[in-house]
Formats: sequence, C-alpha cells, structure tokens
Amino acid sequence: MRILIVGDVVGKSGRNAVDEHLPGLRERLKLDFIIVNGENAAHGFGITDKICQQLYAAGADVITTGNHVWDQREIMNYIDSDPKLLRPLNYPAGTPGKGSAVYEMADGRKVMVVHPMCRLFMDPLDDPFAGTELALKGHTLGQHVNAILVDVHGEATSEKQSLGHILDGRVSAVVGTHTHVPTADHQVLPGGTGYVTDLGMTGDYDSVIGMKKKNASARFATKLPQGRLEPADGDATLCAAFIETDDATGLATSIEPVRVGGKLRQVEPE
Repeated sequence: MRILIVGDVVGKSGRNAVDEHLPGLRERLKLDFIIVNGENAAHGFGITDKICQQLYAAGADVITTGNHVWDQREIMNYIDSDPKLLRPLNYPAGTPGKGSAVYEMADGRKVMVVHPMCRLFMDPLDDPFAGTELALKGHTLGQHVNAILVDVHGEATSEKQSLGHILDGRVSAVVGTHTHVPTADHQVLPGGTGYVTDLGMTGDYDSVIGMKKKNASARFATKLPQGRLEPADGDATLCAAFIETDDATGLATSIEPVRVGGKLRQVEPE
C-alpha cells in the first residue's frame, strides 16, 4: 500500500498548498490512502466543516486534528456526522467524535487510523498509551486490517519516540504532528514500523511555526501582551511522509519525507 500523511495545515496558505499539490502527489506517487492533519486549517486555530470538505475534495481520505480541535466551536456539532474526521482518542468519555476508526477502501482493503495526543507540555488528558492499546484491541495488523496508521500529536520528542517503540511491529507507521517543524529521523524501526517524530507543518515557513513573525517574536522578546497571532500568508510548503507497506504483513517497507512548494528544500520520492 502507498500512503501519504500530511503535516498540520496552517491557515489559508496551508489550505492553498493542499489544493495545489495534493492531487498531483496522489497521481505521481500512485497513492492508495491519504491522511491530512487539519487542526490549524481555520485561520491557524481549529477546523470547520467547510474546510473539511475542501480537504476531502483535494484528496484527503481522513482528517486528523489535535489540541486545537475545538477552537472553532461549530465543529462540536459537526464531528459526530463525519466519520472521516478524528479528534484525539484520549479525551474523556462522552467527548464528541472519535479518536480511531477503520476505513474500507474501494478494493476492500481496510486501513485503521489511530490518533492519540501526548501529555508532556500539553493538556492533561487521559493516558495516550493506554488509550492507544485499547483502540488497537481486536485489530491485528495483517489479519483484521491491512494497515494501521498512528498520528501522535505531541510536543515532546521523547514521548512520541516511546510510543513508536512500544508499537513497533504492531502498526504500519507512527508519525508525529504538532510542533510544525519537520524532523529528519524517518526510519523503519526494527520490528517493521515506519516512524518519524514530526512531519512538520503545511504552511508558510517564513514565520514562527506558521504565524506572522512580528507579534509572535515580540511575545518572547518583550514578555508583554502583543497583538493577535495570525497565520503567515506567503507560499506554503506541503510537508508529509510517504510510506510503503508490505501487502502481506502490513508492515512498512519504507518511509520517506515529502516537501513540495514554498521555501524549504524540495524533497519528493522518485
């Protein structure tokens, strides 16, 4: 299976990059399944039902989110009606939406997407490790599902790496989101799980993690309240990971970075 997982889409610039580049990537890489993290897609904070439809139209099969999932309040009344939109799985019981699901492709293959959120330097949610184990119960890779993809949304690299090693050999890939900075540690772990600590954002990199530089930088330099943070609006780089899996086992055979458009050095698998 050929899979693309796209890092956090930030604002209009990020959405434009998805519209511009994702259809071509699907064609060139012969993609079977695409996940897009959309938690910053609505002017940098959250996502709306309209933006979900825009991302689906561009090629997303599933949309993941993160700690900004509820920033646009309307999403709370929408998320239960959209099975392809996931919120982090370790929110308390009774929270709208769901944090994992199995999706059947047109050819009958089944893909499971699991979406935990870390706790170090993040909101004090339920245990993401126990929550992930519970979600995986009854879904054995290569038997019940053809691929299992984990978007772990978190700040601390150590917490993401720990989850990757714990799940090694039981899922197809563990990829990190949230920090908006792409890491260079793409690898297939010893048990056969593709891993990268952070995909990076799909946004304008002439910024402070996707936000306009002036107010964002002044917050650190002055320690005084500044104006509202707004997404940078220059050309965006679409950052993602391209993963290939073995059809028999569901384990990863490769994981490679993808960077298209904008200011970062362009990288695309041959």
